[in-house]
Amino acid sequence: MQEAVQVVDLLQRVFQTVFPLVAIVLVSFLYAKKFETDMRVVNRLNMDIFLPALIFAVTVSKDFDISKFAILCLGAFVIVIGSGLIAWPVGRAIGVTAKAFVPPMMFNNCGNLGLPLALLAFGELGLAAAMAMFLVSNALHFTLGAYIVGRSASAKKALLNPMIVATVLGLLWSALELPFPEHLRLPLEMLGEIAITLMLVALGVRMVGVDLSQWRVGLYGAFVAPLSSLIIAIPFVLLFDLSEEFTAYLILFAALPPAVLNYLVAEQYQINPQAVASIVLIGNIASLVIIPTTLIFIL
Repeated sequence: MQEAVQVVDLLQRVFQTVFPLVAIVLVSFLYAKKFETDMRVVNRLNMDIFLPALIFAVTVSKDFDISKFAILCLGAFVIVIGSGLIAWPVGRAIGVTAKAFVPPMMFNNCGNLGLPLALLAFGELGLAAAMAMFLVSNALHFTLGAYIVGRSASAKKALLNPMIVATVLGLLWSALELPFPEHLRLPLEMLGEIAITLMLVALGVRMVGVDLSQWRVGLYGAFVAPLSSLIIAIPFVLLFDLSEEFTAYLILFAALPPAVLNYLVAEQYQINPQAVASIVLIGNIASLVIIPTTLIFIL
């Protein structure tokens, strides 16, 4: 009887974690399906103001210490690089260019989905851990990822990206243990809180009108993305003997679907955007099963 109660409690916790995210994405998708929705200005505000504010607010908070999450940062780095190395021959085997297939396997939805998911599943500490891993993935995406997709990517442009600037300033502030004015903390946190919901809204809107003509490639991507990351994450967890808490954070990071940003980049550089769109959309749909299953094992 007690075991049955524990199972019910676990399923309820998984539902309470996943449902708010699915509901926001679904409402946004249905709205954009019915009404023409131009997210360009909103997305720019999110990328230039709200998300940098969230990054800076978390990194300068008293509870954030990057050294506490150093092993998770290393894990995120190894997972991103390792999943790319695994995906490279898979892409060739299924006839998709590395530029189109590899980045979505490397760079997962640790922003739009990972941050709110970690907050709901693990609270403020989980958000801080997810933010540390997001910073690593984000830095690699705007540097290595940009180089893979377009070899002419400007290093200066990447370094001047508001999210990279917010990351560097926030980490320096935290490392130097500088005090942060309390009268500035609240507006900064309020700006950052906008980012979490807005990322989910953007995810739902972006799914409207995605070309699924290459759905077979999308199915491969939906399977390979979490699998290639977990193949790296599980040995990493065992090798470094991570705590139960950190294991949960890293496994959840590895199980996330491809980031929507991969499609935007592929569309910008015209690198088989139809294939990348299918990978991103089907991967995120598959996460409706993969994420709850992962939460059952780690919660």
